[in-house]
Amino acid sequence: MNYGLYLPNFGAFGDPATMVSLAEDAEANGWDGFFIWDHIAGFDNTMCDPWAALGAIAQATQHIRIGTTVTPVPRRRPHKLARETVTIDRLSGGRLVFGVGSGEGPPEYERLGETAEHRARGEMLDEALDVITQLWSGESVDHTGRHYRIEGARFRPTPLQPPRIPIWVGGVWPHRRPMLRAAKWDGVFPLFDIPEGADDLEPLIQCLTYIRAHRTSDAPFDVVYSGTTPGDDPGRSREIMQRYGDAGVTWWLEAIAPYRFGEGFDEPWDLERLRERVLQGPPRA
Repeated sequence: MNYGLYLPNFGAFGDPATMVSLAEDAEANGWDGFFIWDHIAGFDNTMCDPWAALGAIAQATQHIRIGTTVTPVPRRRPHKLARETVTIDRLSGGRLVFGVGSGEGPPEYERLGETAEHRARGEMLDEALDVITQLWSGESVDHTGRHYRIEGARFRPTPLQPPRIPIWVGGVWPHRRPMLRAAKWDGVFPLFDIPEGADDLEPLIQCLTYIRAHRTSDAPFDVVYSGTTPGDDPGRSREIMQRYGDAGVTWWLEAIAPYRFGEGFDEPWDLERLRERVLQGPPRA
């Protein structure tokens, strides 16, 4: 299993210089990845731009994977994202993971004049991924779809990673459409709308069984899960990792600000507590 950090791009963690410092500490203390949220409004409205921050993080680190979890693609222009992702991939020496989703929430959609209808956003995400991956190829692209039109665009340079930048798809189980989408790409970051204290392994296993039944490729596929482990109790942390690893999780993202879908944040971590957890390192066996 790989171990990453997972933090918001707002609040105590929204200062880009702080993010760079935390990423440097993460790499120095054995973490495999550093992933940040992609929000532009809502919560406490103290956001930094995640892509600008990732550019700085790419230059400040050497080995860890970096990326967003997740970028709401329907509120972005696919050709702009194609340029941004390739730029970060090349700055980092081929370490970017592109986490994507259809997005959620009035502050970032309805109140900013973006498309609010769920089905339309899903269509936009699927079509945008088609456009982006074509533009990554470096070949001439002509595309006429329901939401986007590209005429004779040829984007250079191309990503460093072969065959392309990995794409992880986020979505809420038991909704099937996001999981069908994930099955087409390189990984899934599932969320679960379950009561507090309920065991989430059963829905996770159900979700992965569904995705595997719809996979048409035998290429590597990442299963990304977010949670919190007690950094001061390595034995307990290893027990938690064993359970999720047995269920099929390949990336554990330590949740710096625990969040339950549909309910909001648990008590948020302050910066001092966050850095202490980073310095403790990942819960490796």
